[in-house]
Amino acid sequence: MSQAGTAADIEARNAKETAVAFERAAVRMGGRTIWSDLSLSVARGEFVAILGPNGAGKSTLIKAVLGLLPLADGRASVLGRPPGEANDRIGYLPQRRNFDAGTRIRGVDIVKLGLDGARWGIPIPGLPSRARDAARVAEVIELVDATVYARKPIGELSGGEQQRLLIAQALVRRPELLVLDEPLDSLDLPNQAAVAALVRRICREENVAVLLVAHDINPILSYLDRVVYIAGGTAVEGSPEQVISSETLSRLYGAPIEVLRASDGRLVVVGQPEAPFVHGGRHSHD
Repeated sequence: MSQAGTAADIEARNAKETAVAFERAAVRMGGRTIWSDLSLSVARGEFVAILGPNGAGKSTLIKAVLGLLPLADGRASVLGRPPGEANDRIGYLPQRRNFDAGTRIRGVDIVKLGLDGARWGIPIPGLPSRARDAARVAEVIELVDATVYARKPIGELSGGEQQRLLIAQALVRRPELLVLDEPLDSLDLPNQAAVAALVRRICREENVAVLLVAHDINPILSYLDRVVYIAGGTAVEGSPEQVISSETLSRLYGAPIEVLRASDGRLVVVGQPEAPFVHGGRHSHD
């Protein structure tokens, strides 16, 4: 037997190292094909952004990963299981919800909901499980650098501080895959970059695969391992340099697209008004 092992051993090892795999997948809704022939692979510890114009199907892909939308064609696996069967091992942060300034629930309690939000009854003090839960909540709050303000009412915190605590909530059950749907929306540029740096660090330290839906690639470009760009009913994946190029986007859109780099390093896409990093609209319901 070779040192690498049998074909079955190699396949099992690859499955263990792959968090998300789609092969020639398609999704249809209301008789309309949202996208088809979509193939992608996300490894453990990899930070991948999902990009595309409004209505292209970015959030549809997230729903397919979570098993909320069945595939019309192709194959998919998530953490080695069919989509939806391993959701207890996924940390999910939906599109940003706003907390009213008068919301008094503390940040630490928001994080704790990630552990016991489904529990019934009055907590019994002194149980070992409660002590472990408290330790884990404190650990994950420290991981996202939110210890200083975690006991303040969530409504009093800045958008960036709130988002760190919501990411902590998604992480508290030690997920193997973190799915973030537009977590940078409504944040200013410094906070977008800070949250992206945090997510990259979590990828490396916790060996968590991350799928992040983004509207603007520029604040997160330097932190990404790969991107998935959805447009024209299909997608391409690769490194940011491979995908965010004139040649690749022109082929994807079926129209002339030019990608320019400004003097400050930001990317500008010319020839397609719905490209995510030049269009100003937010919250597509794709």
